[in-house]
Amino acid sequence: MIKTCQTFGENMHTCARYLIFFQYIGTKYSGAVRVPPHQLERKGVQNHLEDAIRNLKPVNAVSLSVSSRTDTGVHSLSNSAHFDLQRKNKPPFPEDVLVEALNFHLKTEQIRITRAHRVPVDFHARFNAKSRTYVYRIALGISQHSLLPLTDHNLCWNLRNTELDVGAMREAAALLVGTHNFSSFRAVSSDMPFKNPVKTLDVADIQPGGSFAHSHFHRDIPIWELTFRSRSFLYRQVRRMTGALVAVGQGKLSLPQLMGILEAQDSLAYPNNMAAPAHGLFLTRVDYKDSDLQLSQQMSEEQLLSTGKSEE
Repeated sequence: MIKTCQTFGENMHTCARYLIFFQYIGTKYSGAVRVPPHQLERKGVQNHLEDAIRNLKPVNAVSLSVSSRTDTGVHSLSNSAHFDLQRKNKPPFPEDVLVEALNFHLKTEQIRITRAHRVPVDFHARFNAKSRTYVYRIALGISQHSLLPLTDHNLCWNLRNTELDVGAMREAAALLVGTHNFSSFRAVSSDMPFKNPVKTLDVADIQPGGSFAHSHFHRDIPIWELTFRSRSFLYRQVRRMTGALVAVGQGKLSLPQLMGILEAQDSLAYPNNMAAPAHGLFLTRVDYKDSDLQLSQQMSEEQLLSTGKSEE
């Protein structure tokens, strides 16, 4: 039987909990979290990360806790997760070595670890997160997906519209900021009865963006970025808010109609086929309090000793 870190007693000091930040292009993955074995024709990002961790030969069971459960086709510039790792008769990995080792074992997958932190054993990547930031990218004047440069293919939502009423969209976004019951902006899911629909949206901002190839493409492509920040979001809430704001910008939805949807507090009040597609959405930040990431003085000293370093 594979033991967990908690069962090693006096060897507990060799067991480390790590917080990792990672990026991925979500096009080929079923989402951020693990997919059950009977559905492995399209793995989740978590499946690949756990496989990479197992290649480090830990003696404890590998189980990753992902902070933000992005959907199929959604991308991330900085998702996060924590896991415990214990090596047999060896000290914990230094953080930079862990990053290099995991990226080596991820091979050609479109997943990369950007940084790692050793954190306290009671730290939780999901529940300790103080905010999450999503950015939705929209390309204007593109009638067909195939007309996008390769650097933006599957990385934005292309619209035929050459212009949007951004002023009206910003007014609409302001209506969503604050604490509301966002039931109308969540999609139906199996865990819906257990999720509190009241959320505080701290930021809903609309600013010009840019094509990843804007300096090297034969035509200028107007890009707009919609940024949303909250401690947490409901299932597909960002895509539904984005779709509604774009409908306002297209003149298909009025501000009173948007307020009516919000105040209905019913997912069935949201119009069919209005939600933005997954491929334009990026999780860009997961933020934590610095104090939550700090090891105790005793643990810090053990880490220095285990790596053969001193504070001198």
